[in-house]
Amino acid sequence: MNDFLSADSFLSVSPALLERFPTYRGLVLIVRGLHNGPSDDHTRALLREAEAQARRTFAEQPLAHHPHLSAWRDAYRAFGVKPNRMSNSAEALISRVLKGGELPTINQLVDLYNAVSVRYAIPCGGEDLSAVAGRVTLSFARGDEPFETVKDGSPATEFPIPGEVVWADEAGVTCRAWNWRQGTRTRITEDTRDAYFLFDTLAPLPADTLRQAGDELETLLRALSPACVVSRVMLGHPA
Repeated sequence: MNDFLSADSFLSVSPALLERFPTYRGLVLIVRGLHNGPSDDHTRALLREAEAQARRTFAEQPLAHHPHLSAWRDAYRAFGVKPNRMSNSAEALISRVLKGGELPTINQLVDLYNAVSVRYAIPCGGEDLSAVAGRVTLSFARGDEPFETVKDGSPATEFPIPGEVVWADEAGVTCRAWNWRQGTRTRITEDTRDAYFLFDTLAPLPADTLRQAGDELETLLRALSPACVVSRVMLGHPA
């Protein structure tokens, strides 16, 4: 098993956020020496398997009634966001499947973490370490932090609403509304070689389920990049 890095590495959670959301727990895989490339038959098959599992899981259970997804909806409301307008990334992906769509194919690394995210109903994102500026912190936004995105097919800069929960480094927001939308500046591309992958959870999701999701993603990453080096960070509520 890999040693866990201390939480005082480049990732942190603000005390004010933990006071408001005391059950928050994050698992981060920091991975160096990755290989990436276009989506292939293997990653597409993993996405199709995740879709099939989502259809089985939610055949008779509305998304909003899933305990973990319901907890995220409550959290979004607590920091002033309507979850029907901005939903966590796992719910958005699963909802797409349940409406008859397919999970998008982006590139091998993104396909891998999206498949795991859907299988476990846990929001997961990935960021290119070479594009990260200094420390990355989960906190309440001031409202003046730039967020680089795409609007109508063109690069655009937006700003979070004051009090919105965001992941941000020293150059701006990397993910808005906690785990709703990732920015373009630090996104994983086919050129990415070093990255971190972040699972966000709230009670009542068990700690063992979070570890299983992390283990599954690590196994997939090592199969794609046998020489990669993986370290872990646990954030927030102790296991």
